[in-house]
Amino acid sequence: MDQSPIAVNEYDLFRRYLEDACGIVLGENKHYLVTSRLKRVTEEFSFPSLSEMMHTLVKGNDRHLREKVIDAMTTNETMWFRDVYPFEILKKDLLPELAAKKAPIRIWSAASSTGQEAYSISMAVSEFQQSNPGKLTSTVEIVGTDISQTVVNQAKQGGYDELSVVRGLSPERRDKFFRKQDDKWVIASDIMQRTRFTELNLLNNYSLLGKFDIIFCRNVLIYFSSEMKKDILERMGQILKPGGTLILGGSESPTGYTKAFGMQRYPDGVVYRLNDL
Repeated sequence: MDQSPIAVNEYDLFRRYLEDACGIVLGENKHYLVTSRLKRVTEEFSFPSLSEMMHTLVKGNDRHLREKVIDAMTTNETMWFRDVYPFEILKKDLLPELAAKKAPIRIWSAASSTGQEAYSISMAVSEFQQSNPGKLTSTVEIVGTDISQTVVNQAKQGGYDELSVVRGLSPERRDKFFRKQDDKWVIASDIMQRTRFTELNLLNNYSLLGKFDIIFCRNVLIYFSSEMKKDILERMGQILKPGGTLILGGSESPTGYTKAFGMQRYPDGVVYRLNDL
């Protein structure tokens, strides 16, 4: 198969397609990135060239091809307890506050990839319960969503290879919250029982997910245009309960996109609180 980068006109066509399909905005000079990421898809579907696959893709008749292309172009970069501080804020500040309300707690992990973030949240809940016996009497539900059905299915299985387990996970947590099964490390059933995973495009409607106390939407907004960031943030605000918390990536902020959130500083870092209407 010809591996030279795609032509400028085809690249522009693909950029528009990807933005319409999932909101990801590609820069003007990512020809080689697109070529390398889509090489495997082109071979899997036996297209004679990347150009031919592009034209079939843009016609929009092949859902399976569309899913494979989106899988290839979404990075799915993830790790356990990424950046540490959001999980410390969850345990030290947010869970004590929510536990006092004695109401069911719901947490959304948006763009949850293969499940590391959602399961890290569940482990943090267990650690809080163990450190504060009897304090958290409410149920906790963690909903993980991702645009890729492939990674959603992987997250549901809760099994990880040796390489995946070492990224951000201490041996102590691994031994406490996982069990070894053949060549996989499998999440403990009590950690898994709090979580559920479903496919969701962040450009689509969130209302069916219900209301949340906390939303983790970390290192995701960087891929979207300014207009889409504004839309996503405002719609997330609509499904947060009063006083709910939004946790973004370290380089992300709602400032300049929406007035729905105010900054909340804690000793371990910054989160964003839904403003009173």
